[in-house]
Amino acid sequence: MAHVADLGTMFGALSASTFLGVPARTVSDLRGVDIAIIGAPCATPYASVGPYCAAAPEAIRRSSWTYSSSVHHMNFDLGGPTLPDGIVAVDLGDVEWDADEPVANRVRIRETCAAVLAAGAVPIVLGGDDSIPIPVLQAYAESGPITIVQIDAHIDWRDEVNGEHMGLSSTMRRASEMAHVGEMFQIGRRGAGSARPADAQAALDRGVHFVSAHDVHRHGVEAIAAQLPTGGATFVTIDVDGLDPTVMPGVIGPEPGGLTYFQAIEIIDAVAERSRLVGFDVVEFVPERDVNGLGALTAFRLTAHAIGRIARQRG
Repeated sequence: MAHVADLGTMFGALSASTFLGVPARTVSDLRGVDIAIIGAPCATPYASVGPYCAAAPEAIRRSSWTYSSSVHHMNFDLGGPTLPDGIVAVDLGDVEWDADEPVANRVRIRETCAAVLAAGAVPIVLGGDDSIPIPVLQAYAESGPITIVQIDAHIDWRDEVNGEHMGLSSTMRRASEMAHVGEMFQIGRRGAGSARPADAQAALDRGVHFVSAHDVHRHGVEAIAAQLPTGGATFVTIDVDGLDPTVMPGVIGPEPGGLTYFQAIEIIDAVAERSRLVGFDVVEFVPERDVNGLGALTAFRLTAHAIGRIARQRG
């Protein structure tokens, strides 16, 4: 079998198990930390599909290892190193989970993120399906108000699905009910999902700012950026099916016409230019449906870009 050249080996990638090879820490050891990476494989799975994204944190970390020796190299998307000197980023590993214990899963995710926030650091969460942001956002109860900027093909405003109120189809409705959540911007909706017309109307009644994928392609990110609030604190959540399947094939519900990689990072940039970026998550990546590791690479690069923007704000 012919040897396949590997970019990481060529440029001295580290032998790593953490995201980008950053140091491993525990939640009890957060002194001096600026950014804490947390894997959250599972929160509240639907019985019909189970924890179908549970392998995602490991796959995203693995994709980052190729670049583990390049953290302090020039990143042209950021205009400098991903992690500038003096910024401490650590990986806390994966939150313990059990597919049959969703309440306990949510508690552990919420408490882990709350501990990071209490230490003055910024949580970066690798999901897991789109039920993950519910406990993540709950952790900000003492840190609000926060604005939410979501990229997603779907609006996630179902009140319940088969009796489950905390699942992936209800994420933004549950977030809207949190007293510490202010404005909500949902970017990338397209096609048909689980939302009924009444769900979309409930979101509009709450004051959600919707920007469809068609609007992004037609008007560009600058037009969206002009709508974002200036000042305050913003959490960015990316459901990767908000991206086009050509750059993110590893999803359970691929839908043509999604955002490009650069549109997604330009939205992150727009948020960071206008407000304090206080958290980030990436969810709904399904490694088993990936093609040549492209989806894992894209999820990693989006996460690394958010980390780079947060690092610059911290610096």
